[in-house]
Amino acid sequence: MQSGECQGNPSLRAIVAEASQALALLDTQRLEELALSCQALNRTLTAGDVDSGTRRDLARQASEASADMAVLGRVLDATRANVNVMKRLHEMHSEQLEYRVQAAASEWSGVGPAERYDGNH
Repeated sequence: MQSGECQGNPSLRAIVAEASQALALLDTQRLEELALSCQALNRTLTAGDVDSGTRRDLARQASEASADMAVLGRVLDATRANVNVMKRLHEMHSEQLEYRVQAAASEWSGVGPAERYDGNH
């Protein structure tokens, strides 16, 4: 087994670095592929089909990739925050469009706001 590789798989550090790059580029297809690779690795580890040498190698890789994983975590947090901002901007824009449509409909109908309400509402 080559250093940095586990049974022909790329090193954990390489996976984390590639995930960070794919996230930065919003490469969803590659992110999904990487997620599937990680799921397969987790299944293999939990099934107990991994020898002690491989487990030691994976532990070493995890230790070496810890800083990269922390960076990926921060990128994920920033991306999540950006998505939340984009959703809120979209909601605000939709609300403004809805208000404009309602205002335009009132203008076209010739009924002003004072005429629409009887003062009891």
